[in-house]
Amino acid sequence: VCIQFLKKFTETLTPSVKENVSLIEKEFIKTCGKASGKDNRFCYYLGGTSDAATKILNEITKPISYSIPTEKICEKLKKKDTQICELKYDKKIDLKNVNLKKLRVKDLKKILNNWDEDCKGCVEKTDFIKKIEDLKRKHVEL
Repeated sequence: VCIQFLKKFTETLTPSVKENVSLIEKEFIKTCGKASGKDNRFCYYLGGTSDAATKILNEITKPISYSIPTEKICEKLKKKDTQICELKYDKKIDLKNVNLKKLRVKDLKKILNNWDEDCKGCVEKTDFIKKIEDLKRKHVEL
């Protein structure tokens, strides 16, 4: 998460912003405001969210202003807080080719949650599969 998020973030910065640490920090906080899932958790660990307990933004803003590669920044962050490097993105499920019967209920629930759908009254695995099959046309481009 660290490397991918920071790469995406640094690509959005203009050259004039990259030179100013305070502007980088403001942009990072703004980007974190839009982040969700694992990206939001990463922002929380660094202090980029309003509810964060710590604030170690200077550990990324200064290196970005010096044009240090994101891999090196993440290595230094690992020394500060190992939780940051333990964050991993969830595996993407290819809904066009996957056999839903072989997935775990946890994964089926995650699919519905990603679609912002509820499965009221779902008790059995087959209930979740039926709900996903019904909604698949709406959420997946076949």
